[in-house]
Amino acid sequence: MSEHELVSLTIEGVDVSVPKGTLLIEAAKQAGVVVPHYCYHPGLPVAGVCRMCLVEVEKTPKLQIACATPVAPGMVVRVMSPPALEARKGVLEFLLINHPLDCPICDQAGECELQDYVFQEGRARTRYGSFAKRFNPVEDFGGDVLYVPNRCILCTRCVRFMDHVADDSILNVSERGDRALIGIHGDRALDHPWAGNVVDLCPVGSLISKDFLHKARAWELDRTASVCTGCSQGCNVTLDTRQSAVVRARPRPNPDVNRYFMCDYGRGQYRWMNGGDRIEAPLLAERDGLVATDWDHALARAAQLIKGAAGRTVVLASARASTEALFLARRLAGGSSVTGAFRVEYVPGEAPLSGVPNLALRSERAPNATGARVLGYTEAFDAAVRTASEAGLVLVLDEPLHGVPANTLAGAGMVIYLGTVLPEAARVARVVLPIANVAEEDGTFVNRDRRAQRYFQAKATPGMARPAWWVLGELLAELGRGGPFATAAEAFDLLSREDPSFAGLSYATLGTQGVGLPAARPPVVVPA
Repeated sequence: MSEHELVSLTIEGVDVSVPKGTLLIEAAKQAGVVVPHYCYHPGLPVAGVCRMCLVEVEKTPKLQIACATPVAPGMVVRVMSPPALEARKGVLEFLLINHPLDCPICDQAGECELQDYVFQEGRARTRYGSFAKRFNPVEDFGGDVLYVPNRCILCTRCVRFMDHVADDSILNVSERGDRALIGIHGDRALDHPWAGNVVDLCPVGSLISKDFLHKARAWELDRTASVCTGCSQGCNVTLDTRQSAVVRARPRPNPDVNRYFMCDYGRGQYRWMNGGDRIEAPLLAERDGLVATDWDHALARAAQLIKGAAGRTVVLASARASTEALFLARRLAGGSSVTGAFRVEYVPGEAPLSGVPNLALRSERAPNATGARVLGYTEAFDAAVRTASEAGLVLVLDEPLHGVPANTLAGAGMVIYLGTVLPEAARVARVVLPIANVAEEDGTFVNRDRRAQRYFQAKATPGMARPAWWVLGELLAELGRGGPFATAAEAFDLLSREDPSFAGLSYATLGTQGVGLPAARPPVVVPA
């Protein structure tokens, strides 16, 4: 039998066929059955130490651990049989003997796999009298990680991650028997660029994040699929929000991009999404400076400026802008005399995750630089700024002006600014249009591997701010060049119709995992 052949077996009465070599714990998912487990994780080497995934296999004298047992033809597996349930109850009872009742104060409460499985199939009450705490309450492992040894169930996920995925053997299982705990190298701190993943991997509340400590309870959070803005890798993430504030970013599985992990730099990228210095209303330049107005007046003034602009048009964009916004900005500028440039930060060196090919914190610190390039923007931002100082119309999109001298655009004819905050260089704008940030809108980014990926709105926009695709769509409608758009999906549909690199794509085809664009941009065929 070749490795590509399928093996047929029965799990909980459901017939499934899976590739040869598949582990029972993964095959069970095809039957709609989740086998309880602690030490197993699909992104880590198998350890088989927790014994929580015991299942009954017909014609096998003993229960088997599903995490280390490969499928075999004709195998009949019972996950919920009385012997399997009784064995897992025993494992849970043993774990609870050594686990404190910290649920009311534990950050993991509501997300704890020990809680879940005890509720699902544990004993109604313990047969053990009392619990004696054996270790120091909390140890600081360094970086963003705290360790609570009394809660530890010794699944060793953290040790295996640092050993085999991060390739930095800093953690270990120290001592033996009832004194065993996770130890850290005495001269080291857990400050590896990817060390925060041990918090996600921990199935209980033993490894916790200093940054998230006591911020929220799990049941208070709303969870939204998004894409990390830290670099061009485009790691898939989940944004956790509470009361319209993003409080945590966690990795979201995507086998083609980041598998199950994200770097610590990316975890901190949620903070800027909660900035309080936001533009909350459209602004018009009057004698007394920038004055707040409503959207109808702001859009009408902006359309009037675009119609009356003469000479070269320059679009200055950020590589944090969505693909939809970048496309619509160029469409709004129109004509052949348009200069489009984007700004992106580069830092020396990268921080790869050794155990995962093609996964690293990239030196290009922006999520959509590739998308800007695909859409015809250049990286000659400084040259574009010099051109902009003498241009007839300058359209600025999504804050590329931070750090640019205040009077840089003073000589430009008409400046229209779309952004979330107002830097000094943007105060010469005739019209300021407040837009949403990545956590407040739907949109797409294109990562360094030319993979178009969706992100979803996680929280409300402040004040009168609107998504950039909506603002640009309204301006296009004012000028009779397309739009308006009721949803980001409509804006993306126009992009897919007009740009060959996105041909045939839609939000439905992108899904939550994204789709790769062609390796090279197809040539545009001009009729003779």
